[in-house]
Amino acid sequence: MADANVTRMAQVLVDYSTAIQPGDTVLIEATTLAEELVREVYRRVLERGGHPHLLLSLPDQEEIFYTAASRDEQLDFIPALHHYAAENFDARIRIYSEGNTRGLNSVNPARQARRQKALSVVQRAVFRRAAEDQLRWVSTLFPTQAYAMEAGMGWHEYRNFVFSACAVDGSVPDPVAYWQEVGRQQQKFISAFQGHDRVTLRGTNVDLTLSIRERRFLNSCGIHNMPDGEIYTGPVEDSVEGWVRFTYPAIYGGRAVEGVELTFEKGQVVKASARTNTEFLEQTLNSDPGARYLGEFAIGTNFHINRFTGNILFDEKIGGTFHLALGNSYPETGGRNQSAIHWDMICDLRTDSEILVDGEVVYRNGEFLI
Repeated sequence: MADANVTRMAQVLVDYSTAIQPGDTVLIEATTLAEELVREVYRRVLERGGHPHLLLSLPDQEEIFYTAASRDEQLDFIPALHHYAAENFDARIRIYSEGNTRGLNSVNPARQARRQKALSVVQRAVFRRAAEDQLRWVSTLFPTQAYAMEAGMGWHEYRNFVFSACAVDGSVPDPVAYWQEVGRQQQKFISAFQGHDRVTLRGTNVDLTLSIRERRFLNSCGIHNMPDGEIYTGPVEDSVEGWVRFTYPAIYGGRAVEGVELTFEKGQVVKASARTNTEFLEQTLNSDPGARYLGEFAIGTNFHINRFTGNILFDEKIGGTFHLALGNSYPETGGRNQSAIHWDMICDLRTDSEILVDGEVVYRNGEFLI
């Protein structure tokens, strides 16, 4: 019999996040380590009249790929099944479930960047069709031993943490109603930004300005991510000026880069440094012209996520933080930057920090003044 938390998670993913209807074609992506959740999602899609398609991978599949792929054509190959589903299916449920979060640490960054460029074709198709209301998608995580170790927790502790962050641990009577209420509350926060122009971030680790003129803020309340809790937009590409030091490790492609500091001029990163993995940072910034521009500015609002875990799906939602993403924009926001990368980097705002919108303070020390 399935764990009640897992059953509730499947309910949220199928009934709320992707709102599966009779006749929908649904891609379910995961590794075999997520079998417990995959089984319940598969069952729920069938119960809703959908057509589930499983695309399962091995826990160490990426490590095997980079070790064994001997030709550039293999790095450049666009995964055919993923691409077909992105272009044709009605919904995609992606369940991250890694067996080793450090499995790619020894991979040549240039090979990894080349592979990412090919995979970005699939991601762009997802973003495009989602913006056109043709594809409903959600990404979530199933707790594995690897994620628990990365977060510095025991496995049972980490499972409880994950299910609590997703509000499926039984602490609320109706998880779907909970996420709907999160959406209503976050819409109030969005009202402080929408229709304005200049955003200023000041604090111990940031002195940055950017424009959100004619850009749309999106309300992230469990539709595309689970767990969730953020508001975000794509800043005007050439508007970003100033400096930021990210307070948490910036993790991308299985690599952690600590102490990242970026300086922007006319929207572009003109100076970058880090305490670790500087070569990887520079090579990623040089992936393509769009990699040095921002695709996202966001504020985390989920205070149930109260610690850094080393997983961006959770960490970017930490209440009292903001994050910037280098690279590709979400078209729904009005963002125009295009890149093979989308790299989120997080900065804490809970001490001696504030956000101003057109000169008015709307956020101070991790909380909205609304």
